[in-house]
Amino acid sequence: MISRRHLLAALGLAPLAGAIPVFGARAQGAPVHGLAMHGDLKYPAGFPRFDYVDAAAPKGGELRQGVFGTFDSLNPFIYIGDPAAGAGAIYDTLTLHADDEPFSEYGLLAASILVGPDHGFVDYVLRPEARFHDGAPVTPEDAIFSMEILREKGHPFYGAYYANIAKAEKTGERALRFTFDKTGNRELPLITGQLPVLPRHYWQTRDFGRPSLDVPLGSGAYRIGAVDPGRSLTLERVPDYWAADLNICRGRNNFDRLRFEYFRDETTLFEAFKGGAVDVRHERVARIWATGYDFPAVRDGRVVKLELPDHTPAGMQGFVLNTRRAKFQDRRVRQALGLAFDFEWSNKALFFGAYSRADSYFSNSEMAATGLPEGAELALLEPFRAALPPEVFTTVYRPPVSDASGQDRALLRQARDLLAAAGYKVVDRKLVGPDGLQLTVDFLMDDVTFNRIIEPFIKNLQLLGIAATLRNVDAAQYTTLLADFDFDAVVATYPQSLSPGNEQREFFGSAAADAKGSRNLIGIKDKVVDALIDKVIFAESRDALVTACRALDRVLSWQFYVVPQWYSGVTRMAVWDRFGRPATLPKYASGFSDTWWFDPEKAAKIKG
Repeated sequence: MISRRHLLAALGLAPLAGAIPVFGARAQGAPVHGLAMHGDLKYPAGFPRFDYVDAAAPKGGELRQGVFGTFDSLNPFIYIGDPAAGAGAIYDTLTLHADDEPFSEYGLLAASILVGPDHGFVDYVLRPEARFHDGAPVTPEDAIFSMEILREKGHPFYGAYYANIAKAEKTGERALRFTFDKTGNRELPLITGQLPVLPRHYWQTRDFGRPSLDVPLGSGAYRIGAVDPGRSLTLERVPDYWAADLNICRGRNNFDRLRFEYFRDETTLFEAFKGGAVDVRHERVARIWATGYDFPAVRDGRVVKLELPDHTPAGMQGFVLNTRRAKFQDRRVRQALGLAFDFEWSNKALFFGAYSRADSYFSNSEMAATGLPEGAELALLEPFRAALPPEVFTTVYRPPVSDASGQDRALLRQARDLLAAAGYKVVDRKLVGPDGLQLTVDFLMDDVTFNRIIEPFIKNLQLLGIAATLRNVDAAQYTTLLADFDFDAVVATYPQSLSPGNEQREFFGSAAADAKGSRNLIGIKDKVVDALIDKVIFAESRDALVTACRALDRVLSWQFYVVPQWYSGVTRMAVWDRFGRPATLPKYASGFSDTWWFDPEKAAKIKG
């Protein structure tokens, strides 16, 4: 599965349930109100509310959030256009993920769920009270239409994510079944629960595959209100929301309005927050967190800085090299480029020591490869030995560690030697390949925040004779270039969840390499990777899943497809003190826009 918060970031969607593999047979044989990965659900049928909400939370007020960039579409499900933040929040899904359980989901649109023998199918019975905002009932036909249209015209993510669903059919007045193309995929029953159910009667007369600013019809707790194209979008809480009294919704969706204000540069966005025009800032720049919050509202307590523990896997963030380009198809060239990036200097000089080095595609989780492969993992890798780098079996992968000088000569010499072995030589201070052309690397970015990190990297590459450049473009152009895979190197994140699965195909699978707009930015076409992804997806136990992830991690890491960057184990938030929050926070989310509430008494005490 892909984690909820990363799915939001990737596709601009509303909160969705995370897809969770269901190991064991407890979910099979009889309809249930939810599905758990291990043993019993935390919450039994008829539970009053989630533990991390306050059922007495008041409704009202507005939450104003700042967004960098622009938007030209209210359709968050396609890769064309820039969808507005929050545009997916108007849709309900079949199930809802509990944020204090890593492996459990509960029925939202679905009143009950039944998983077939050997996970060959999953049945859903929809709640009779489920309604779209125009009063029309949510039907099995809507769910079937949604699956079909997302796979046919949606973002390539959906085609990969739902690839193993062979058939969707109506089985009763309010019942439907998803049949899978093979048994044993324990993730698929939960993946189908993530499905955002769209109104067939609305979309049948419209072109789903094109971006549009027409306000679409939804069924969720919020509907789209005021829209100022490219500037702002406001979501309004639906007063007669059909699911407001369900136990899984109590204490949630507390703001009357969710407003998303857009800013064309980060400096203006930060100034808007400091001036009180934006209520919350999720700080991703360690330097700003350390030095930028010395302003009056912080000093007098009107703005509160929070560091909330992040217990979710960090995945991999790095400089992604596009292997569709011939110059990056040699593994030694990719390795050499990685040796020129001085993370230790960056962490010391730019990040105030706030980050840990990403050393795995499953960083900060048990799925990260450790030591040398042995036992079940070795047995999994052994059939592919001849097709893999020998280091997969002989050497523990670690990103290079520099002397933190900014120009580690020993690492640069290693890079020079690798490039020489790949057929490159220095001619008049230019690194020239066998084709007689200088090696070039163009970093494509839409966010100048990264400039200060990339520029020292470029200087080191230039010391090697590489013509390295940085190109900043606007968000719309960046989106188009990424969708067309028209770049040398970009910064990208491969988010992971507590239970990886089908999304790995879209990240690293061969079929996604040529799918326009897919997240296989690297361009990987490798039968070994494809086979290991299948092992992840069809894992029959938690141990088997962890083993397969570690094997996949090891293979990806030793191919040097990315230059690893960093991750943090906390979520940094600065908030104007206008809000209340539950006494218990969920372990796997901040809960901010979902379970917090506007406090008029606090708001009256501050100005901004």
